[in-house]
Amino acid sequence: MTEPGKRIRIAVAGLGIVARTVHLPLLQRRADLFEVVALGDLSACRVAELGHRYGVEPGRRYTDASAMLIEGGYDAVLLATSGSHGELAALALRSGLPVLCEKPLAYTLAEAARLTELSGGTPSLMVGYMKQYDPAVTEAARLLDELGGPERIHAVEVTVLHADGEGQLAFANLPPAPGDVPPDAADRLRAADSRLLDAAVGGDAGARTLYQILINSISHDLSLLRLFTGPPATVEHVATWPVAPNGTVEPSVEISGRLRGGARYGIRWLNLPDYPAYRETVTLHHARGSLELVFPSPYLLNAPTTLTVVDSHGGGERRAAFRSVAEAFEQELVAFHAMVTAGAPPLSGIAEGATDVRTSQQVVRRFGELTGAAIGGEAAR
Repeated sequence: MTEPGKRIRIAVAGLGIVARTVHLPLLQRRADLFEVVALGDLSACRVAELGHRYGVEPGRRYTDASAMLIEGGYDAVLLATSGSHGELAALALRSGLPVLCEKPLAYTLAEAARLTELSGGTPSLMVGYMKQYDPAVTEAARLLDELGGPERIHAVEVTVLHADGEGQLAFANLPPAPGDVPPDAADRLRAADSRLLDAAVGGDAGARTLYQILINSISHDLSLLRLFTGPPATVEHVATWPVAPNGTVEPSVEISGRLRGGARYGIRWLNLPDYPAYRETVTLHHARGSLELVFPSPYLLNAPTTLTVVDSHGGGERRAAFRSVAEAFEQELVAFHAMVTAGAPPLSGIAEGATDVRTSQQVVRRFGELTGAAIGGEAAR
């Protein structure tokens, strides 16, 4: 364990959109807590560009994340590579390195079980569900506790208006995708992901697409459900429908079921490529009012999430708004520093990440039961 209060030397694997727009700028902002000392990505030109920008020595710039993890020379690692993080997280834990792991933690429960074994039961991995660290979410959890806790909830409603990624990122002026990724390396990663998807849900194309939406995006909403109410008790309804007749765009998804204690939940993830702005709404209804969270695009640093508290007052309806410009991703980094230096358990570790994988597989299994799609792998069991 690193000495409390000490600046952590951190390596970053995966230099895509979330690393460029969020993680690296915030690590630089929090230079009191972190020093970026190594970078890894399949693209040599991307590693060189960002290595120069963030002052990483040429000898600590890697085009093989595994080689970076094996060589070591730092205190912790941030995994922001695409696909499953099971293999790289396992390599980091074997090397004694604490991990901040972007979602998804893994594609399969078998990967998660291996990580649990390698962790030795100590807080050593945080799953990057930054919305759990949003000040508005923290305030909503506090108010819910004052109301009497999860058993006071009557229903949870989630609606995600998922605008096209390019629209969300127009402000960032990102460079074009690099053209120097070795084709054989990209092919190996795609093949590995395909094998893991087979092991998770089988070969049905619709089931695989649904599963990837769940573990890559809806997992944020599952993490908020866990925080407020615990994971879903049942998955009863699952539907997908296309937004393009030719099926070239990912479908929208609807899920509903029962929470522990008998309350209901509903999640509607609407894939709307031409919608003007990303918007995510999570509403907790209770007998005396509601707690409504409205999240902006996650890439807009320090854009406040709005918590609207609805209750009765003086014989009428009262609505009060809470906002904070404290950045959720930054709060997550502060919590990661506390995990590394003081052993503070994260809001979502390996066990919680595995719970979301399990819930996602339950959704896929129910999808198969309702549609006749052939579900395989862990989801079928």
